[in-house]
Amino acid sequence: MLAHSTNKPAQQVDLSEIEQTLLNQGIAALAGADEVGRGCLAGPVVAACVIYPHESTVFPRVADSKKLSAKQREALFEEICGQAPSWAVAAVEPAEIDRINIHQASLLAMKQALEKLSQRPDYLLVDGKFPVDTTVAQRTVIDGDNICQVIGAASILAKVWRDRLMVDYQGTYPSFTFAQHKGYGTKQHRAELQQFGATPIHRRSFKGVL
Repeated sequence: MLAHSTNKPAQQVDLSEIEQTLLNQGIAALAGADEVGRGCLAGPVVAACVIYPHESTVFPRVADSKKLSAKQREALFEEICGQAPSWAVAAVEPAEIDRINIHQASLLAMKQALEKLSQRPDYLLVDGKFPVDTTVAQRTVIDGDNICQVIGAASILAKVWRDRLMVDYQGTYPSFTFAQHKGYGTKQHRAELQQFGATPIHRRSFKGVL
């Protein structure tokens, strides 16, 4: 997958108590992981993993991706990718979601994103209450995309990446307005399913698809 590294002048933003404590303990490479697309009827579940720049770079103040406009997310996407020492995105496709269930697919996507980082983090903060299958020391944080900067950053990367994928899918499946609903179970999306039937990117195990 993709990873990015850079070095720029020092400056810090306010961190959560969790993040600040870990950094004060000497954690040099603190990563955050989050996923998006769990509740969608179509498209992959996408996860991102980001390493916090610590004291070597500027890092933008971020928030839960769902609370930002698309324009804000796009701008922050570029900032985060330009400042994080390493970042990566991974996607688990609908067929695999149907095979192993969306919960396991979400954890798998985060694991894959973690493994694609260009450097191994010393510690991982994971959004939610379920840990990722890894030997990296970790902590789960409920509502982590609101609480922790580094998890919020991962949330933004995953959201923007997935939205871009769904916009591209509209070109492949023009009967569906994926660029608008992004695969979520909106009234419009359900009407399209009724009229045109499921596409190869729909999750067949999800209620309302078949």
